[in-house]
Amino acid sequence: MSISDAYETFDAVGQAALVARGDVTPDELLDEALRRVEALQPSLNAVTMLRENVARRLIAEGLPAGPLRGVPFLLKDLGAEAVDFPSNNGSRLFAGTTYAVDSAIYARLKAAGLVTFGRTASPEGGIGPVTEAAVYGAPTRNPWNLERTPGGSSGGAAAAVAAGIVPAAHGSDGGGSVRIPASSSGLYGFKPTRARLPDGPYAGEGWAGMAIDGFLTRSVRDTAVLLDATQGPDLGAPYAAPPLQGTFLNACGQAAPRLRIAFSRTSLTGDPIHPECMAAVDDAARLLAGLGNDVEEALPSADTKGMMAAWTKIVACGTALSVATAIHRRGREFSPDELEGISKAAIAYARTISGSDYLAAVGKIHAYGREMAAFFERYDILLTATLAEPPAPIGRFDHRNDDYLDYRLGPGRVFAYSPFTAAFNASGQPAASLPLYWTADGLPVGIHLAAGFGRDELLMSLSARIEEARPWFGRRPPLRYETLSRR
Repeated sequence: MSISDAYETFDAVGQAALVARGDVTPDELLDEALRRVEALQPSLNAVTMLRENVARRLIAEGLPAGPLRGVPFLLKDLGAEAVDFPSNNGSRLFAGTTYAVDSAIYARLKAAGLVTFGRTASPEGGIGPVTEAAVYGAPTRNPWNLERTPGGSSGGAAAAVAAGIVPAAHGSDGGGSVRIPASSSGLYGFKPTRARLPDGPYAGEGWAGMAIDGFLTRSVRDTAVLLDATQGPDLGAPYAAPPLQGTFLNACGQAAPRLRIAFSRTSLTGDPIHPECMAAVDDAARLLAGLGNDVEEALPSADTKGMMAAWTKIVACGTALSVATAIHRRGREFSPDELEGISKAAIAYARTISGSDYLAAVGKIHAYGREMAAFFERYDILLTATLAEPPAPIGRFDHRNDDYLDYRLGPGRVFAYSPFTAAFNASGQPAASLPLYWTADGLPVGIHLAAGFGRDELLMSLSARIEEARPWFGRRPPLRYETLSRR
């Protein structure tokens, strides 16, 4: 089998097994990844930085004997701070930011034996459902349809994995930023319970505890192994998730019990969703019922609109803080062209929010978590679409917009497009997007599953059972390395 065939045939766990047996070397896998970047980057604009010299050095020094030893990997250009990988954080203002020490999550990824060789595109500040940051010169595009977004804010990671540049990539999720790209790009994306993964040492929590790291993968077990390699609090963490009973990988091998599953064919506020997204929910509900679960239509009574208004305040304040920190570090104000319109609008909105307003917003999301917890006393799982529409056209959520509240909450804007995912950042519950449905014109539509707080292993087990019943690994987009290499 050629390196290219092996790269296509095996997920990250499978590629690590090839390395362990001596069938391929880490250098050969890295060579293949770099060939794929060269071929696909002009169409996708997904990879923002290449550090081949760092990757070669890591290999030469001897990779740790971790579960993913030798597998090529990419970090999102936001978070996962690493000495060897400066970051733009999706912004001209932050371009070339360097770090004195590695973040806890990158140190754990490195210890897993991964060969990190670059970063992937993110929107400025991670605050959009698309990836069209000016710092990269052009939008990041979806390999299923180049006129559509791969999602955001982990859009570069999703495009790179979907197109086959890497088998898995790092992402992060503060309002759906792993699950939105997973849905848009035909991938698996899992958001763990709040504080399951480390934030230090650069932060205690992100966006009042709503933000967390994660991964974009083509198989459930890849996500499981990555989570096992990185989960657990780091030194000085302000709080921790409930301990796991076993491991994520073990959960993949467990039979899920008969579950009480609620599903909704509307948004969480009862608004209609696109017919193709509704069809995806109906299809998944039938599948789950066929797997022996009790499935019924039900909708939480939690105040989702109020939660989203609070989420919007918290994210605006987070944006203002990060920009103020950058200004303080360099000792001068930003110029008008260093920040995009939506970031400047978020900062302006943050200036209208008092300290008591901010604390009230945090209190609102905590109250929302309690409201959702009551619903999950009656049900084990909530099934919805991941997005209310198929992947948006490039430009629809352009960051040049100068009205932050309209961008987030206005008719047809971000909350209408993505009305599901942020709910579980606010509540802190685990949630996942699974690639089970494609539209008639070939666009992926994810289905979204959420479980009770701390029940990550149940959600992982159910994801694995669904993957067995409806495998998706072999489904590939039109734009991928094999199609280009045959031209």
